[in-house]
Amino acid sequence: MLTLDELINLKDRVEKGDTSIEDAKFLCWGNYIEGKRSWHTKDWKDRRSIMLKDHCEKCKSEDSQVIQHLSHPSNYTEIRTAIANEYTKVHLDSMPEIDITEFTNYLSNEYDYQPVSLCPNCNARKPNKRIRKKPQFYCTDCGSEFEQTTNRSLSEMVSILYMNEDAPEIRDKCFTTKDEWKNKHSLLDVRYWRQRKKIEAANSDEIERKAFLLYLYDNIKYLSFVDTITACKKCASYYDLNGMELCPICRKNYKGIEYQSCVPCLPEEKRKIVEEKIEFGRAMSEIEKNLGID
Repeated sequence: MLTLDELINLKDRVEKGDTSIEDAKFLCWGNYIEGKRSWHTKDWKDRRSIMLKDHCEKCKSEDSQVIQHLSHPSNYTEIRTAIANEYTKVHLDSMPEIDITEFTNYLSNEYDYQPVSLCPNCNARKPNKRIRKKPQFYCTDCGSEFEQTTNRSLSEMVSILYMNEDAPEIRDKCFTTKDEWKNKHSLLDVRYWRQRKKIEAANSDEIERKAFLLYLYDNIKYLSFVDTITACKKCASYYDLNGMELCPICRKNYKGIEYQSCVPCLPEEKRKIVEEKIEFGRAMSEIEKNLGID
């Protein structure tokens, strides 16, 4: 595990191009030890002793002080996905249309196609299937009855996509991936992910570099104790486990970090509205509990 100074040095080398992304990744993660955390290191403990104040900055308590981070670094996968999303959004409109033959072959190789049932008389989608009455299918659009439905072939579906992107057929999730995940996608989804793969492949080096540098910035910020306060264990626990902090007005009740104050400290009109909502929520929970649907 790299120290703060080592991370800063690595970040500088990557920015200058002196260290490749693959080498930098190995330096960061090559010696990973399960269960080892940054706050276990001497580097962390030494800097913590300098940063730690003698009282909680929220409740002024002087018991059991800890360094409380108000933000945490994202993991590398999350950062890379976000950057890939940005690249896709920027480059999607300027990307050439996928060749229809290539796209059809891609669908055949990567997806199983389960076509939507159609009325053989009027091509209405998803005719009603009857259990007892014969013929077993009935079309509510044209009123015809029949034993067998029809469907569109894969090539017909692709042709519709290229001719009319507003057609309802291309939004049916009738394509299932052939991998272990068996994800279901519409034809529009499949085309998007195909284009996205091409965009990522064409910009992979730049995406990897940006993502890894952001990962380094995030961790340098975390290890530098930026965006931190000194907190007692109670305030730290409320923040980490419940997303709550001490109300700055009464300094007695805890409130959600997204709110300006706790409920009792709200202006009277707003307080009554909130209390009514809370009471309604409790009543509904009690009803659901009694009905066995909680």
